[in-house]
Amino acid sequence: MHPAYSVILFTTMSGAGYGLLALLGLLGPAGVLPTGTGFAAAGFLLAGGLVTVGLLASTFHLGQPRRAWRAFSQWRSSWLSREAVLAALAYLPGTLFAGAWIGLGLRPAWLGALTAATALATVVSTGMIYGSLKTIPRWHHWLTTPVYLLLGLASGALLLSMLVAFQGPVPAWLPLLVLVLLLLGAGAKLAWWRAADGLGLPATAASATGLSGPISTLDPPHTQLNFVQREMGYAVGRRHARRLRQLAGLGAGLAGLLMLPLLAGWPALWAWALGALLVAWGALLVERWLFFAEAEHVVVLYYGGSTQEAGCRGGG
Repeated sequence: MHPAYSVILFTTMSGAGYGLLALLGLLGPAGVLPTGTGFAAAGFLLAGGLVTVGLLASTFHLGQPRRAWRAFSQWRSSWLSREAVLAALAYLPGTLFAGAWIGLGLRPAWLGALTAATALATVVSTGMIYGSLKTIPRWHHWLTTPVYLLLGLASGALLLSMLVAFQGPVPAWLPLLVLVLLLLGAGAKLAWWRAADGLGLPATAASATGLSGPISTLDPPHTQLNFVQREMGYAVGRRHARRLRQLAGLGAGLAGLLMLPLLAGWPALWAWALGALLVAWGALLVERWLFFAEAEHVVVLYYGGSTQEAGCRGGG
């Protein structure tokens, strides 16, 4: 599919924001984070800002952004609608928890747990939007949602480590948490890639038409590429995809290495944490671009088979 930048920004920014919000909700009441109002204000503003900007970015992919409110109406059957409802609901406990922490110095465990639950449920809904689509075999896999959840938590943990590093000493458990989440996220993504590579289209042009043997289209249905071909049949070359996967993996590994100085207590911890965040974010953008660019919709069978055979635009 055509990798729309608005959706890439939405999934990466909101995932990181919800990951940070969930960690604040879970770890804040445990007393293992800085308790100052400055830290809390910075954390909640950053999480809320990323979530809000990400949600706003998602509306730019709509044909009629002013009708985005209709996404709330189909929550019984649509994961997109459930995501919209949960995203709106998450603001309530998140705002109450932030107000209690910043304004009263209180961190109620039940309110933090509710904040974390709504944040993580929203990320799960985002993953299920894609994981539930049978028309795109690469996405219709049980690992799609866990990958979204783990990468959101990993990016949120990187944000949290940066905020803590700006406050002063970083406890050893925090970079260890980042390393574990990065390792789990990278491992899940690698397993997803291996599984997805073996999931081609569920039919061929021959089986879709009921004909035997290989067939080819003599005359294309259109004289030039149409909207469906551009959006649903975007193709990226295997060589480019392989190199971009390696780049994303290299970025994740480098981000993990940049966490080691935080474990050792080196000077300028904030600089190492910020560097790890920027590198990991770049790797996440590459991963998310590939997630959309490598997807193949079954509609391309109408145009002669795979996206490569259909002649749709993309990488070489």
